[in-house]
Amino acid sequence: FAGVLFGLSSSLCRSANKHKPWIETEYQGIVMENDNTVLLNPPLFALDKDAPLHYAGEICGFRVHNGPSGSGSVQFEAVVLDRSTGEGLVRSKEPLDCESQREHSFTIQAYDCGEGPDGVNSKKSHKATVHVRVNDVNEFSPVFVERRYEASVPEGRLFDRIVRVEALDADCSPQYSQICFYDIITPNVPFAIDNDGNIKNTEPLDSKRQRVHTFWVTAFDCGKNRAQADAQVVITVKPSCKPGWIGWTKRVEYTPGSGSIPLFPSLHLETCEETVWNIQATVELQTGHIGKGCDRDSYSDRSVRRLCGAVRGEVDLLPPPSPAANWTSALPTLPSSDSSLVFSFNGSNHVAVVPDSVVTALSGDHFTLQLWMRRDYTDPPIIFCSCTDDSFSHYSLSVHGCRLSLFYWPDVSAARPVKFLWKLEQVCDSEWHHLSLSVQFPSVTLYVDGVTFDPALIHDNGAIPNPAPRQRMFIGPDSYQPLTPEPLYVGGYHGLLSGVTVRPGSVEPHSVVECLYACREGLDFGDLETLGSGMKVHVNPSQSVLVLEGDDIESFNRAVQQVTYRNSLRFATPGVRPLKLTTSLRCFNEESCLSLKQLEGYLVVLQPDAPQISLSGVGPHLARPAPEFEGPRGVPLFPELRIVCSLSHAVNTAAQGMEALMSDAVAHTLDGCEVQPLGEELNPEREELLVDMDVVRERGLEIINTTAYIAITGAESISVYEDVLRSVRYRLAKGSARFERRFRLSCSEMNGRYTSNELTLEVNFLHSLDSLYHPSHLLASQQQFLHPSHHAGELSGHTLPNPHRNSVVPGAATVIIMVCVGFLVVMVILGVFRIRSIHRRGEGARGGAKEGSSQWDDSALTIIVNPMESYESRMGISADTEGEVEEDEEVAESPDDASDDQRIIIKKEGRDGNARRY
Repeated sequence: FAGVLFGLSSSLCRSANKHKPWIETEYQGIVMENDNTVLLNPPLFALDKDAPLHYAGEICGFRVHNGPSGSGSVQFEAVVLDRSTGEGLVRSKEPLDCESQREHSFTIQAYDCGEGPDGVNSKKSHKATVHVRVNDVNEFSPVFVERRYEASVPEGRLFDRIVRVEALDADCSPQYSQICFYDIITPNVPFAIDNDGNIKNTEPLDSKRQRVHTFWVTAFDCGKNRAQADAQVVITVKPSCKPGWIGWTKRVEYTPGSGSIPLFPSLHLETCEETVWNIQATVELQTGHIGKGCDRDSYSDRSVRRLCGAVRGEVDLLPPPSPAANWTSALPTLPSSDSSLVFSFNGSNHVAVVPDSVVTALSGDHFTLQLWMRRDYTDPPIIFCSCTDDSFSHYSLSVHGCRLSLFYWPDVSAARPVKFLWKLEQVCDSEWHHLSLSVQFPSVTLYVDGVTFDPALIHDNGAIPNPAPRQRMFIGPDSYQPLTPEPLYVGGYHGLLSGVTVRPGSVEPHSVVECLYACREGLDFGDLETLGSGMKVHVNPSQSVLVLEGDDIESFNRAVQQVTYRNSLRFATPGVRPLKLTTSLRCFNEESCLSLKQLEGYLVVLQPDAPQISLSGVGPHLARPAPEFEGPRGVPLFPELRIVCSLSHAVNTAAQGMEALMSDAVAHTLDGCEVQPLGEELNPEREELLVDMDVVRERGLEIINTTAYIAITGAESISVYEDVLRSVRYRLAKGSARFERRFRLSCSEMNGRYTSNELTLEVNFLHSLDSLYHPSHLLASQQQFLHPSHHAGELSGHTLPNPHRNSVVPGAATVIIMVCVGFLVVMVILGVFRIRSIHRRGEGARGGAKEGSSQWDDSALTIIVNPMESYESRMGISADTEGEVEEDEEVAESPDDASDDQRIIIKKEGRDGNARRY
């Protein structure tokens, strides 16, 4: 019995699962891309101390857990090969790609079989880390980064490297992803390539023998796979290198209206492999010969001031010579391409003395003085001087060398002026410059070419003679001539002046000054956003000089190609603008640094398409009853005037292969129109031209109304000029009507640079019979307004009002009047003779005819001489405008009626006893 109990107890102890399985703590594994079995080091074995017990000492499985990457359990699994020995195998569930992930990490645990077949009370080992590396397979071939490589080298030299080719391999391992060597597969070429892809020449190249070399290269990886596609190499042999600019075009053409154009589209700098660390290029556009330094608006200075929004009220101190402004008549003038008036001062006897009437309106200590100046010498003249009485200030503007000075006397009696001094290169460089001096004492601001300059303030206590106590203003005197009450004016200024104006009151805003000076042409940079790093660009205020600076040759070449010329004027001034390009290089070795010569060329602005200004919608004849001209407002001369501006340009017609002229209407600006009476001037006592002054003032236009012409000036749109010209009226004094008057209308722009057609209007006055019957009026008309006669056929173009019963149009005034007077007597005799003849025959006795010829002695006999019958018939107007034909009407025709085209109508008095007139 005791033996049985001992055997049972021993069996129970042996079936218990007392120990956990044991595995290594870390495994290193390798798997090929084309296989899924992982080779582990050490091999995977799980041990259990419960062996050799059945179940408890056996390994039933392995479990894979996520590693640091978090994907190991998904891609890998572990299986048991032998339960008793605990041998296991790790494998991938799906093919692995070395290129996407080369290494994997995960953890693994071993499980025993527990205490029975159902795995009850099974135990698991600790977690062991497994690192799996995917071994690469040489599945990819090299691929070149570029299919074509280009380079250029100068001839006659050997280079260590001309160009480098590069190929890449997509394999993940260093063995298969590296390019082991390159090879030139084109035979017999004077080039070699190393294992890094650098190509060099094996002998000096000659551009005359072969200018371009083309060959093919291939690449091999370390697995000896060849590139999928070979690469082409093109090497251009340049002639012997000469440092300098390549692609310079000496002549550049500009078509007005083109906006901005690049000046150097293909220019680049060749340094011949010389290493430079700073490049500076200066582009200079010379426009000093164009107007006043550049292409500006060709309108008058007054019009430009208005377009720029300047405050009105300026006084022109150097106006065009005229009877009203005779103080400039002795000064010589020079032609100017911008149509402005330029006065020349010779430094000896040229002085302009402004009248006292003009000086009186300019007194005060708030004013703006503006002028254009080009000085020829460095003498010390006074440009401008104003001397006034004790109640106002005195000031003078002078130049000495390169200094500009303003003497200002706040108190004339103290004779202690305040001196404002500027040192400026602009006053002594013999170029045109615009000066604007705004004085709001004690503040003084100087603008030179739109740029502000601050003065040096000096209280001068030296011996300076007192100003003359009299209103004086003069331009160009000698600075050393004393100012006496009656000074002897001697010239001192030597140079050119233009547009000298003074405006009293508040000073001119800076924006207005900039607009007045603004050039419409100049240098510019195309796109600043494309400016490379390290590049700088600077343009002077007048946009005549542009400076580029950089340290990289490629960036510098791209920047130079972005330099442009722009001209915003639609009708730019044609001509040549010289161009200069100056280059400065700085190298690490200053002694051997390159030196480039200055390049010179020129820009040609072509002749712009001239605008055609067309005036239409008027005449050529205007006929109205004379009383309408004698009304308070007169008669409008151009009520339906139309002004059209068009540009004609040549276009190619594809159908015929020829060029045709096309005209396009454009919105435009006029700056002057003139209405001029032809023949004798207007008689101010008898006739005048009227203009709607409200429209003129509202638009800021100026008008000159004389007996010889009426001129409207100022830059404005075509529609404004149409409104103003349609308001032009012609008015006569009572009893001053004549028979005809002719006017001529013309317009222009840009100070007469472009003119319109001349529109001629003939005005005819329609007279009533009463006016023809007054001898005094008839004789006066013959004596004062004797004109060549016109045939009736020439009146076909007249503009007539509605037919008037008592009106007749004299086509050939003088001749017809004389004929009418002669015919009057003849017609009366013929009429009386015919009436008596009818009475004797006794036919058709009517009303008053039964009374005999004595009835005709008291009748009002009306005779109408109608030389315009042919004209009225063309206009559809019957000679008998009432359309009434009375029974007592008799018509007597003159023997030569057909030749003179005249009809005499004789009518009796009506039943009401009153004579009728037609």
